[in-house]
Amino acid sequence: MSCNYADGLSPYANKGVLGVAEQFDDESEINEKVNKLAEWLQDAKHVVVHTGAGISTSAGIPDFRGPNGVWTLERKGEKPNVNVSFNDAIPTTTHMALRGLISKGYIQYIVSQNIDGLHMKSGMTRSCISELHGNIFVEQCNKCRHQFVRPSITGTVGQKPCGGACRRRCRGGLLLDNVLDWEHDLPERDLDMALMHSTLADLNITLGTTLQIIPSGNLPLKNKKHGGKLIICNLQPTKHDKKADLIIHAYVDDVMNKLCKRLGVEIDAYDALDDPTKQPNNHNPGWTIKPQQIKDIEKMYNAKLKLAAAQRKANKNSFTFFNAKEPPPSRKKCKTELSHITLKSEIKTEKCSGGTITNA
Repeated sequence: MSCNYADGLSPYANKGVLGVAEQFDDESEINEKVNKLAEWLQDAKHVVVHTGAGISTSAGIPDFRGPNGVWTLERKGEKPNVNVSFNDAIPTTTHMALRGLISKGYIQYIVSQNIDGLHMKSGMTRSCISELHGNIFVEQCNKCRHQFVRPSITGTVGQKPCGGACRRRCRGGLLLDNVLDWEHDLPERDLDMALMHSTLADLNITLGTTLQIIPSGNLPLKNKKHGGKLIICNLQPTKHDKKADLIIHAYVDDVMNKLCKRLGVEIDAYDALDDPTKQPNNHNPGWTIKPQQIKDIEKMYNAKLKLAAAQRKANKNSFTFFNAKEPPPSRKKCKTELSHITLKSEIKTEKCSGGTITNA
């Protein structure tokens, strides 16, 4: 079914680096890295997980840039052999593990590039996730912008009419699919929440993504200037490997199994009762990010930027100035002072971008 989704997108030539060989850590190395990750999770206060197509392959949904990915095979004139319908796919071990880790307070937020709806099907609440590229089980009113869950996938992609009139009966409102095409801007509320959570994170963890698509692929770096860590779990190399504090080359389901066992978190089986797509038709659950959720996280975000700016100012005021009678500073000292000035400039840039955050 991901092939059908891909076929529905507009033609686009540059689909990134495709088909790079996968790498696998040995078992002892995986165990050592998972233990380190578990220690970091136990010490962290704010953890964000960034998920890509690689976490859904065990559900029978092909990825896009892997050795057997949709785009990789498309270049050869082929299609994947395994291709489960989005309607029939159920959450994987990783999806259910993430829900469990959120419920136990180890993870605070998910930023997903996936449109397959499996995070939602796992029972994850809307307050815990940004879906940057949309959700094929969600339709959105073009007037009031409210989102609603469908029992089956939309028949369209690319923000086209799909479901008739708005369920809230707003005047003139039509329901559109909310799956992005190549040229579309990312959904404002989802992107705002993703940016702020990623900046606040002690740990940004990426699962099953090569981080090639921007801006989503750059969000895991937002915490680095504030002393946060980046953990990458992917079989293929990513464009941010050099900036990572830990890289795990292993199947994400295996990593999540080991991690949850190490933390004492039980991974529940998928339950259709927690799946909003399986609810009665008259239930019509909503899937809209609430304005208050944005306001709450924005307060934390602005406080962090203010503190960072104050620290930079304090560091600047602590510089030592030399007169003509004093020896010149060492090359090491000059380098340190330059780094302070550079970081101050980066903070100013981030504060300007933070000004685009809205409460609407």
